Amino acid sequence: MKEEITRHSVKLFQQKGFSETSIQDIVDSVGVTKGSFYYYFKSKEQLLMEIHSRYIDDLLHRQKKVIANEENNQNKIAKIIELIILDIKTQGPNGRIYLREMRNLSKKNADIIKAKRSKFRHNIEQVIVEGIESGEFRKELQPKLITFAVLGVTNWSYQWMNPSGDVSVEELAVIFSDFVLHGIQAKEG
Repeated sequence: MKEEITRHSVKLFQQKGFSETSIQDIVDSVGVTKGSFYYYFKSKEQLLMEIHSRYIDDLLHRQKKVIANEENNQNKIAKIIELIILDIKTQGPNGRIYLREMRNLSKKNADIIKAKRSKFRHNIEQVIVEGIESGEFRKELQPKLITFAVLGVTNWSYQWMNPSGDVSVEELAVIFSDFVLHGIQAKEG
């Protein structure tokens, strides 16, 4: 039941926004009572925090695996871009809520999520630093700014990308990886 409530809540938050969605809206969409909601969640904000935590924890876990398993920094960046973009198809509504509704978390919860987001960002920045040091990427790059560019390009895709559109999420991941990597890789010879 907890998963059902969460799934329906994500749909409603995406359609109406967190603030405009009431607990009554949620329980009506699931077909349960408010008591069922409160059995699993103390508040609507706790539910939102759980959605955020699940999303970023899963992303961090998969990013860690990419960084550990890929042999060079170009592949690491391409795979990180791919995992963010492929989530549009597999976790699109959750990603939209994650990117759009953090302002509705309490300061305490927002700080927890911000720390995890910073970790994800820092991991990308570290890959870029290592790529510069290894000669895979140009020396004059500013890793922090490149990291923000990668995240800006990938995260904004949640706003406009239609997984059933003319370009698949897989194709978009390749296009973005090519765009980023050819912009930062070291020149030959």
